[in-house]
Amino acid sequence: MRHNEPVSHIMKSQPLTVHIAQKVSEVYKLISENPFHHVPVVNGNTLVGLISSTDMMKLSLDAYGTPDAVNLEYFDSQFSIEDVMSTELVTIKDKDSIRSAAELLSKGSIHSLPVVDGDGALAGIVTTTDLVNYLLAQY
Repeated sequence: MRHNEPVSHIMKSQPLTVHIAQKVSEVYKLISENPFHHVPVVNGNTLVGLISSTDMMKLSLDAYGTPDAVNLEYFDSQFSIEDVMSTELVTIKDKDSIRSAAELLSKGSIHSLPVVDGDGALAGIVTTTDLVNYLLAQY
């Protein structure tokens, strides 16, 4: 294992994002049709939030009492992305080390880290899966 290797080596560059003005149903479809669980929310190039598959599941549980019964029109009429997204984000800089990412993710309260560049713009995302895959490649 290389010491101080930057997190940019394991992050997903240019992750799919949603704009803060999009419909909640679009986020739901994006998460349900793709193999990832976290979607950064942007306003222009600025990272403003993050929506996870868990956030979407909680929304359907609150609305319907079951994660299986989803009415996307209801979502759009009752909720905005701002209502659903997390705004208290833990981020990491693209030059920070993979070890720093591991330390942040090891606390267990989060499973993804939006990666920002020197200007604060979204550069990528790193997840616990990315970190495990990196560790597996070392052996």
